[in-house]
Amino acid sequence: MRSLADNLRAVRSRIDAAAIAAGRRPEEVRLLAVSKTFPADDVRALAALGQRDFAENRVQELTAKAAGLTDLGLDWHLVGQLQRNKAATVVRLGAIVHSVDRGSLVEALASAAERAQRVVDVYVQVDLGGPEGEIGTRGGAVPEDVPALADTVAEQPALRLRGLMAVAPRGEEPAPAFERLAALAERVRDAHPTASELSAGMSADLEAAVTAGATVVRVGTALFGARHLASGGGGDTAPVRPPESHQHHP
Repeated sequence: MRSLADNLRAVRSRIDAAAIAAGRRPEEVRLLAVSKTFPADDVRALAALGQRDFAENRVQELTAKAAGLTDLGLDWHLVGQLQRNKAATVVRLGAIVHSVDRGSLVEALASAAERAQRVVDVYVQVDLGGPEGEIGTRGGAVPEDVPALADTVAEQPALRLRGLMAVAPRGEEPAPAFERLAALAERVRDAHPTASELSAGMSADLEAAVTAGATVVRVGTALFGARHLASGGGGDTAPVRPPESHQHHP
């Protein structure tokens, strides 16, 4: 059974190798550890190994873990879908939001940030599509709406547009989708030069994302192990850490 230290070394080696193969410097790519469903003790252990950026899918889990690990000074990210009524909670935590996908959410985040007198970093999430019947299931704004949505974010003094985020479509090779994402990101950067980041790539496809220009890769399974639902259908998760998995989730 692999340890967290082994997994972290393996993931960082993959990132470094992918960057070098793409003619990039490895330090251009930041690792975001997606700790959803895993205990705070695992986050603490990975932080002790030097990992500083952690992400959650759900606001409730983000809130609980951040509250229990305040002594570590970690940088927290939200990568899951965000409801407007939870925007203020995320702002209070100082989390970076990777999943801005509509104007109403921009307004909610900007309003909450102004009340809190802080600037919130955000990414616009792009829907890269997928097989028929699964369009939009990954979340995000359709590509043709992204430039206007990025403009809307940039107009808000309390928000800072960091760049774009996306998840590769299910059932397709990720490289063409990431190439489309990179082209869209370049268009957004032309209008907003400070929106220089690209959040893309997970455990199974990080190499393709780095090749396309990702500056942030979101990795969960390859670091923490597979996520399994406990029997009984209640939705509770029982994390285990088998040898490195390549299932297609963060």
